[in-house]
Amino acid sequence: MSANGHGNGDMKLTLDVWRQKNAQDAGRFVRYQVTANEHMSFLEMLDVLNQDLIVKGEEPVAFDNDCREGICGMCGFLINGSPHGPVHGGTVCQLHMRHFKDGDALTLEPWRAKAFPVIKDLVVNRSAFDRIIQAGGFVSTRTGSAPEANAILVPKPNADRAMEAAACIGCGACVAACPNAAAALFTGAKITHLGSLPQGAPERQERAIGMVQQNTVEGFGHCTLMGECAAVCPAHVPLEVIPQMNKDYFQAMLKKRDQKAAAGGA
Repeated sequence: MSANGHGNGDMKLTLDVWRQKNAQDAGRFVRYQVTANEHMSFLEMLDVLNQDLIVKGEEPVAFDNDCREGICGMCGFLINGSPHGPVHGGTVCQLHMRHFKDGDALTLEPWRAKAFPVIKDLVVNRSAFDRIIQAGGFVSTRTGSAPEANAILVPKPNADRAMEAAACIGCGACVAACPNAAAALFTGAKITHLGSLPQGAPERQERAIGMVQQNTVEGFGHCTLMGECAAVCPAHVPLEVIPQMNKDYFQAMLKKRDQKAAAGGA
């Protein structure tokens, strides 16, 4: 018998889960009781809840998930107001029930941001991120066979900076944690990643303008460098990618202005 009195690490939890049929529904919290085990992942605990609901003939809770290894960035919602839950540096699928205790009451709700409209229950539409990527988060290069390894030499500091930024998995926790619902950490990570490498240099300025402006079009808030985004990022993307994004954007805009003036368009 374990300390919680249920044996084998079992625990009884009270869940207040956000239920919303679709984007038009007003939504509401619904309370459930579930028995979990400390060896389960958080998503496995939700699987148990959903199995109980299905047996009762009720609609299961909708939530995003895919690899369940903390890599793909699909899963993610607020647990007691914290993106991905109380253990920072990981995703919901990597969160285990041993971080909770018997009798805990948990509140589960979707990312809250104008640019992330709720699709159903805990699932939000994150296609705004896709459109930001489409606005410049790529490298235009020839297709064909892979080039010889190390054919393009990259200074070690640049490679390290690019790797840190490339770790972003696009989960959206940065947006959910930001009081302004800004996507500056996500956008800054993509701009810094490609801008730090020789392959991304030719389109660096066009990329910065395109992605920053698309960020605004999507309705994300303005960044005030509070740092909540980097604090909850499961990939540990550093806050420094945001000033790098701002630097690239303003340099690109100044060059664009000068080119327009030289052409007689100012």
